[in-house]
Amino acid sequence: MDIPKLHDGEPDIDEHLVRRLVDEQFPQWAGSPLRHVASHGTSNVLFRLGDDHVIRLPRRAEAAPDLGLERRWMPLLAAASPVAVPGPVAEGAPAHGYPWAWAVHQWLPGSIPVVGQLAKPEALAEDLAAFVGALRGVDTTGAPRSYRGQPLTERDASTRETLGRIAGTVDTDAALTVWDAAVRAPRDAHPDVWLHADLQPGNLLVDEGRLSAVIDFECRGLGDPAVDLIVAWYVLDAPERRIFRDAVGADPALWARGQGWALSIAAAEIAYYRESNPYMARTAQRVIEEILDARRDG
Repeated sequence: MDIPKLHDGEPDIDEHLVRRLVDEQFPQWAGSPLRHVASHGTSNVLFRLGDDHVIRLPRRAEAAPDLGLERRWMPLLAAASPVAVPGPVAEGAPAHGYPWAWAVHQWLPGSIPVVGQLAKPEALAEDLAAFVGALRGVDTTGAPRSYRGQPLTERDASTRETLGRIAGTVDTDAALTVWDAAVRAPRDAHPDVWLHADLQPGNLLVDEGRLSAVIDFECRGLGDPAVDLIVAWYVLDAPERRIFRDAVGADPALWARGQGWALSIAAAEIAYYRESNPYMARTAQRVIEEILDARRDG
């Protein structure tokens, strides 16, 4: 089965390759059932290994170092998380033309939340706020920065350029008004905290409507607490968004920057993935529509 490539320069990855990697490097799993996991993720190819594990193979060089950083920091974050997070189990080595280290993680059960069809949206909003709050309380000593941890001002030029490239797909003038407000929002009362930094539907698992796990911590690190507010627009509808905002304690400046982060990330996803990953592009389109609808409604 051909696995679609999302980026230039991706190595060829298929079940035959992964079978060889596993059987040669981890004899204890030789012959264990192996199957590709369809995913809307953009950084790793996933294969289910038996019942209890998942293999993650980076798609590009930029994502390769993240697996090692996850292995270093996940025990600390797991100890604080109110829901399950994946634990690294083993690290594989490059071989057979695959150029980077790869990882075996725990497989966590659950389903990805379907936006607009949440079984218990109010409870999920509370659960998400609890997770974000728990990360904020983790000791930051020696922690790495998230690549999304920089001030919004450092994304200003690139975000404006990206919005220009997707003009006609979104209301660019309205989006720029939201962006201007986000960039101006003060940061004084909000020190850097631990972030997941990519709280999108595909990185969340729910069970009977409640948050059961958060996965894919490749963006983790320190930064503006506004970054993790993106989940309010990526997952929740307006009524639950208000519950989340109250529960997470977001003041107007923090909320404005959260909108800015969601807008900037979504715009980049539309521009980059509209041909290669339509799901990501559609999700991002909805995010921007939600942000602009909220602005029009006051």
